[in-house]
Amino acid sequence: MDLKALSDQFWRDGYLLIEDFFSMQLMDQMTNAINEHYGVDPDFWHTDEFLDRAKTEVIPWFPQNEGCLLFNEVDQHPYFKALSNEVLGEESNTLYCMVMFSKQGTVGQAWHQDCEPDDPQRYNINRLIYTSDIREDIGGEVVVVPRSHLHGEIPIGNPEGELPGQLVLRPKKGSLIFLHGHTWHRVLPIHGGNRISTNYRAVPKGTPLDITDICVYRNMRYHFGSNKVVEERQ
Repeated sequence: MDLKALSDQFWRDGYLLIEDFFSMQLMDQMTNAINEHYGVDPDFWHTDEFLDRAKTEVIPWFPQNEGCLLFNEVDQHPYFKALSNEVLGEESNTLYCMVMFSKQGTVGQAWHQDCEPDDPQRYNINRLIYTSDIREDIGGEVVVVPRSHLHGEIPIGNPEGELPGQLVLRPKKGSLIFLHGHTWHRVLPIHGGNRISTNYRAVPKGTPLDITDICVYRNMRYHFGSNKVVEERQ
């Protein structure tokens, strides 16, 4: 694995997809733990206003906060650690591990940036793990605009409309996606079954640990700590 080449590709495009990164055994174990946690029909976690305005129907879970040691195995994966250090530097900080569960029939996630792009030097990295295939017949594909991490704030507009240059990604079981927090991205609606991804968010040294508290959508900026819209974008 050429870590420098992968890091260079990430910094050029604002995202990086690597297939067959994790073992199928670990992916199955994580899937079983996730399904056991959520059960058949979990309740939504966010407020009704957020669900309506953000067009984002995701139910989060923070397994490491509840002592689920299985999810520590990703942090200890040698290539995962090595690639993270190459991209972020040796003294980076992991924010949290967040499982994102979307029910069949939900809208996915509208276009957004995971942190404010006002300062190009302040950002987070999403390190997304897929324990099952993201397929066209299921939905939930990841859509990115390559190199948009260099273009500042996502343009105002339809939260779910297409953007020029967008690229649809269908990561397979065992895949890893590195995604810059300023990259314009969304998740398509889920129509053929439930969708799961797990995000090990991290930041470079010196970055505020609350960097992802404010998310930028095409129609607003939203503060998760207070569950309030902090800026209307029209």
